[in-house]
Amino acid sequence: MARTPAKHRQPWAPQDNQQLRQLVKGNTPTRVIGRKMGRTPAAVQAQAGKQGVSLKPTNQSPYNRRKNK
Repeated sequence: MARTPAKHRQPWAPQDNQQLRQLVKGNTPTRVIGRKMGRTPAAVQAQAGKQGVSLKPTNQSPYNRRKNK
């Protein structure tokens, strides 16, 4: 059986919402956001929907991996 995340069933604090927006802005995948925040990917998706944040990837490399010239 899978382990429950650290913040399982805990309410989202304003700092959590701010961190979610920052990670989404950085084009971080949903699963990685969940791991960093101690939440499930489903919880991240649900909260992003409540906050009006789109989890669709932008047309750029994730994690700011652009090649330097």
